[in-house]
Amino acid sequence: MDEPLRIRTANKADLPALIELYRHLIAADTACPEDRAPVIFEQFLRYPGSAILLGESSAELVASCTLVIIPNLTRGGKPYALIENVVTHADFRNRGFGKSVLHAATERAWEAGCYKVMLMTGSKRASTLAFYEAAGFEQSKTGFQMRRTAPRED
Repeated sequence: MDEPLRIRTANKADLPALIELYRHLIAADTACPEDRAPVIFEQFLRYPGSAILLGESSAELVASCTLVIIPNLTRGGKPYALIENVVTHADFRNRGFGKSVLHAATERAWEAGCYKVMLMTGSKRASTLAFYEAAGFEQSKTGFQMRRTAPRED
C-alpha cells in the first residue's frame, strides 16, 4: 500500500530523478543533456515565482508539475500562473497523485495573489482531458502557439 503523497519543492539533489520522471511525460522526447540540466535548473530557480513541485510516495518521486507565476500590468496588477510539464509516473497513475500536485500548484498561485491559473495540453486523449477537468480546470479558451519542434504525438 502506498504512503500518503508528500508534496514539496524540487531542489538540486532531485534533478536526476526528475529527469527520469519526465520520461513518463513524453517517452520519445529528447532528454535534457546531463551537462546542461543543472545550469537550466539553477536558472529556473532564479526566476521569481517559479517552482517545480514534486509528489513523493514511499520515498519515490511519482508526480510533478512546473509552476511559473508571471507579473501582470492588467487585472489590477494581479499576477497569473502557468502550469507546465504535468507528469505522473506510469506505474502510479489513477491514484490521485497528479491531481494532488496540481492542487498544490494552484494553492500556491492563489497564495501569490494570482487571478487565474492556466495550463495547456497537446494531448487529445479523452482520459487526459477528463483528468484536467476532474482536477478543476475547464476548457474555456482557445490556445494558439508557434513551435520550433514538432508537437508530441498521442
